[in-house]
Amino acid sequence: MTRPRLAALATATLAALTLSACASAQDDTTTTPAGNASAAAASDNSFTLYSGRDQELIEPLIEQFESATGVNVDVRYAGTTELAALLQEEGDATPADVFLAQDAGALGAIAKADMFATLPQNITTAVPAGFTSTDGSWVGVTGRARVIVYDSEQLSADEVPTTVAALTGDQWSSQVGIAPTNASFQSFVTALRVLEGEDAARTWLEEMRAKDAQIYAKNTPILEAVNAGEIKLGLINHYYWYRMAAEVGADNMRARLAFPEPGDAGSIVNVTGAGLLKGAAQDADALAFIEYLVSDAAQQYFVDTTYEYPLIDGVAAPDGLPALKTLTNPELDLSDLDTLGQTTELLVEVGLL
Repeated sequence: MTRPRLAALATATLAALTLSACASAQDDTTTTPAGNASAAAASDNSFTLYSGRDQELIEPLIEQFESATGVNVDVRYAGTTELAALLQEEGDATPADVFLAQDAGALGAIAKADMFATLPQNITTAVPAGFTSTDGSWVGVTGRARVIVYDSEQLSADEVPTTVAALTGDQWSSQVGIAPTNASFQSFVTALRVLEGEDAARTWLEEMRAKDAQIYAKNTPILEAVNAGEIKLGLINHYYWYRMAAEVGADNMRARLAFPEPGDAGSIVNVTGAGLLKGAAQDADALAFIEYLVSDAAQQYFVDTTYEYPLIDGVAAPDGLPALKTLTNPELDLSDLDTLGQTTELLVEVGLL
């Protein structure tokens, strides 16, 4: 979508919402249920965004939205888990209008706390079922496949484990990198709890700790360690490899990706996503931003910039990725990843946090 078309779309959206608000104000018999985003929204050309996505990544997209619409976005950046906790602490007094998170677990936790307004269907239906909430409380924005990264100079492709359970084998002692503080890893552990039960998740974590899994703060250091031959394997999201390949060239990398077998807890496709806080249910600017996130322009930005999966029809995934539908686990509803707090408690109990 070209910039003029995008600007026209955003302007038209805001204008339509504002006109609808005026019409509703003139009709005393029309009411808007609390907690539901509706056409009775109004614009004051600004809103507050809590972003659990990195500033370096998301700021250019926000600037594009601001330029196209004239809306000012006041952003607070922090980790997704940190912001989810802050939102629950602030409750109804939060200044946030939109929560942009890097995983479904945090979004589910806020939805479970009944802090999100219900999004309009034109936004929620833009993304296929399985990659968004089931109740309209938040919408998926991009897909992020969990993968095993391996050192191709130490391992051949057929030597790489195809399940996370296999990573606890003696041959991988001290050779697997994980990032327990990372939200994506925590969502994976939540999926493991949901799919295989609490006992199985605890056992896996305890075995990984006993086998001296190497602890890193984030996905990037894991990838760098594998690429340098310091460890043989690591659990990361797929796009970190694509970013490095774009910078240094895939032919110059030792690290390669392996996708765990379908149905395994390690093969989940998590999503980034956004929700509208209840206090902003009639904020046209906040609503327009969420709608923009699932537009052609924003989805293409994520493909080109972060190499994540787009979630709307008409925008192609980065070259070389398996089809998204081949990675979907039919046994897992992303809305079930809302027990993030229990996962962090478990990680603390086993000594990984």
